[in-house]
Amino acid sequence: MNFAFTEEQEFFKKIITDTVDKMVVPKAREIDEKDEFPWELWKDFTKLGYLGLRYPEEIGGMNADPVTAMIFYEQIARGSVGFAQSVIMNILMGTYFVYRFGSQAIKERCLFPAMRGEKVATMCFTEDQSGSDLAATRTTAVKDGSEWIINGTKMWITNGPVADFATVLATTDLSLGAKGLNFFLVEKGTPGFSPGQVLDKLGCRGTVTGELVFDNVRIPEENLLGIELNKGVEYLAEILDEVRVMTGAMAMGIAQAAYDEGLEYARKRIAFGKPIGNYQLIRAKFADMATEMEASRLLIYSAAWKMKEKLPSRIEAAMAKMFATETCCKVVDEVTRIWGANAFANEYNPARHFRDARFLLYGGGTHEILKDFMGRLLIGKA
Repeated sequence: MNFAFTEEQEFFKKIITDTVDKMVVPKAREIDEKDEFPWELWKDFTKLGYLGLRYPEEIGGMNADPVTAMIFYEQIARGSVGFAQSVIMNILMGTYFVYRFGSQAIKERCLFPAMRGEKVATMCFTEDQSGSDLAATRTTAVKDGSEWIINGTKMWITNGPVADFATVLATTDLSLGAKGLNFFLVEKGTPGFSPGQVLDKLGCRGTVTGELVFDNVRIPEENLLGIELNKGVEYLAEILDEVRVMTGAMAMGIAQAAYDEGLEYARKRIAFGKPIGNYQLIRAKFADMATEMEASRLLIYSAAWKMKEKLPSRIEAAMAKMFATETCCKVVDEVTRIWGANAFANEYNPARHFRDARFLLYGGGTHEILKDFMGRLLIGKA
């Protein structure tokens, strides 16, 4: 069993780590405090070509395998999870179905500019009454001649208020539940398509998140992103494992940043005449954190390797997401305890890590949903 990265992956990790340290880490506090889309950083970072990470070289991408992609997701989240969310939305969820099903004209108009950072993408699942329960989706798409008419409201949309185009989940028949779901492309400037409320979030700030409103939005027939009608859930399954493992990788980015700052503090903070890292109970905290982070990474990169090899990874992806994000919450909590009262001040990074970690608990499925999902698969009733 060989758990080592390839030479190419090690080189990529060094390059992206150095890039994040130079470009993202110095901006992280400002991004968090302003809670605005960081356009200047976006323009500088996206020039480096990373937004094409998952797509073929022949269309300007990097053709990265899932393991390499997880390296990227972890490192950029280590710098700023707020910025990372916006970047990853363009890399993965916001562009996948446009790449998979879009016509050449749609790709020229949306996908290729998004890969260059010239356009911002988003994906719209969540509504007030439906998060993990996609069958409760109430946004509708009705066929009218050669057009689709979309009505509804989406909430908690990453990049939503600034997006140039959105992949929208809508139902063609409310009575069909999940079997009536489809993906549609809606572009900025389409009459009836507008941003609504912008959310003031606890963490993951800098990723502008909010409401998108669809009021009799008419789009051409070709903006249905799928080969067959009412196959949206099946199409979603194509990327759901990667979304879950990606969320776990991002969690390890936050955890690593917090852990490193905890180590630095434990070495320099003097209490009762010696660094607090010399005390057994503090050392035990680091032993526990390091162990659970290592276990999380083994789950993450094992699941990514299975995806790379086209092996079944549904349970492993869910495990990686759940375990890594829970571990992240434990790590940031322990680091705030090590920092003591100083961690309660927003001028120090542990407070930001503590707030950011909570956000990743929900994306890709709540843990109650994931446990039920895994249990059904393990028992054999799914």
